[in-house]
Amino acid sequence: MNAAATRGSVPEKTHEPTPGQTVGPFFAYGTTFPKKHEVAFPHSPGSIVLGGNVYDGAGNPIPDSMVEIFGADADGSVPRARGSFARDDHSFTGFGRAFTNDEGHYEFWTRNPGSVNGEAPFFSVVVFARGLPDKLHTRIYLPEDEAALAADPLLASLTPEERATLVATRTPEGYLIHDIHLQGEKETVFLAY
Repeated sequence: MNAAATRGSVPEKTHEPTPGQTVGPFFAYGTTFPKKHEVAFPHSPGSIVLGGNVYDGAGNPIPDSMVEIFGADADGSVPRARGSFARDDHSFTGFGRAFTNDEGHYEFWTRNPGSVNGEAPFFSVVVFARGLPDKLHTRIYLPEDEAALAADPLLASLTPEERATLVATRTPEGYLIHDIHLQGEKETVFLAY
C-alpha cells in the first residue's frame, strides 16, 4: 500500500493532462452505416442535394473529413423518432453523415428545412477533420428569405463577409451548394458551445 492510500488522500498529479486527440487513422471505425448521407430518400418528392467541399486554410480540399447535418423537415417539424441511423427509404430522419471524397466533396440527399419557430431555416452542421482537436459547429442557411435572414440574431451579429460563409447557394435544379473553409481568407463562421 502506498503512502497516499494510507493517509486517505489522493496523490498529487505529476503529469500534465493529455490534450484532445485529433482525428486518427481509424476515424471511420464506428461512424459509418448504410445510406448515412440519405436524410431523405433520393429523388423522392421534395428531396434535394446539399453538397460542397471542405477546405483547409491554404485552400486545399480535405479528402478525409466528415460532415454531419441535422435539420427540420420542410414543414418545420423536428424529427424525434428513434433510429435515425436506420434508413427505410421513405422516412425523413433529419440526421445525416457524409465523408468527403478525394476532392474534399461531401453530399447529402435531404429536404429544405422549414422554419421551426419563425426563424430563418438552416441546417446544423458539425465538421470533423484531421488536425482538429475537437469538432467544429456551424450552420448552413437557405438563401431565399432575405427578411428572415436579416432578422436572424446570429447572422445579424456578423459582417456581410462572415454572413456569406453561412448562406448556401441555390442551383438551377433547386439543390444547395455550400463550401466549408476551416481557416483562411474565406473561413466559415464556427460556433462555440
